[in-house]
Amino acid sequence: MKLADYLTLSRIILTPVCLFFLFIPMEHKEIYAAAIFILAALTDGLDGYVARRRKETSAFGKSFDPIADKILIGGALYSLFMLGKVSGWVVAVILAREVLITVLRFKAQKKGLAVAAGLWGKVKTFSQIIAIAMIMLSVPGAQIVLYIAVFFTAFSGLDYLRKWKKVLLPGQEAPRVPKD
Repeated sequence: MKLADYLTLSRIILTPVCLFFLFIPMEHKEIYAAAIFILAALTDGLDGYVARRRKETSAFGKSFDPIADKILIGGALYSLFMLGKVSGWVVAVILAREVLITVLRFKAQKKGLAVAAGLWGKVKTFSQIIAIAMIMLSVPGAQIVLYIAVFFTAFSGLDYLRKWKKVLLPGQEAPRVPKD
């Protein structure tokens, strides 16, 4: 395994640690949970940067990076729902989009294609991370930021569908996407 792979793996490992602090009865648990969540979220950008910088992309990284994101965001959101800090419909919209895009990526992969993260997907992830951290810390305005994240979640999902709908339809060609 390469350094970028370890960073991706650390995001998966840090997720249950973050969630543990959300539920343990202790003072300042939200600060610890948010700090661990932010640390885990930082590995999302760092693993890609390290892989590109060192020219060490791997099959593990390509497969597990999006899964690690879903584990971190999904786990945190569902936990916040369980704690009564996030509405169920918000969790449903965000998780439905993630399932949809995962299916899209799987279908594309079966056709020998890779669905790379686009600009709106990155904006979506960033806004979700900010909103979740703010909710963990009970920052005023956190719910508004969460609704903005839901908007970008839906928008990016529709953008992926628009660009990659041919992958979902039998016998269609996939879009030509320039390499980064």
